[in-house]
Amino acid sequence: MKKQSILIFTTTPTKTLAQKIAKILVKEKLAACVNISSPMQSVYSWKNKICSEKEFLLSIKTKKSLFKTVRDKILNLHSYEVPEIIALPITQGSSSYLEWIWKTLSKKSSKKN
Repeated sequence: MKKQSILIFTTTPTKTLAQKIAKILVKEKLAACVNISSPMQSVYSWKNKICSEKEFLLSIKTKKSLFKTVRDKILNLHSYEVPEIIALPITQGSSSYLEWIWKTLSKKSSKKN
């Protein structure tokens, strides 16, 4: 079986929510690493209005096989009606880093949230 890693992106309105989602995903072995960006400005269309809001971007490194579980966990924790949850394949990278993702996510978690 080919090891397929992905990068999932989601945004949150607060740093607190971003940290909560990140910690749960890592604790439950659904993500090897989650980076949280400093606040950024997002401009988007919502309900026929142009909106501009401060958001925090989460970059989630995980296995492709875990996408649905990660998606469902984010949907369960998120405050948005329609949160951004998109995934991109990681087609290349440091072989040692990519292997670390797989080793990290293969370990059994002793604690569940």
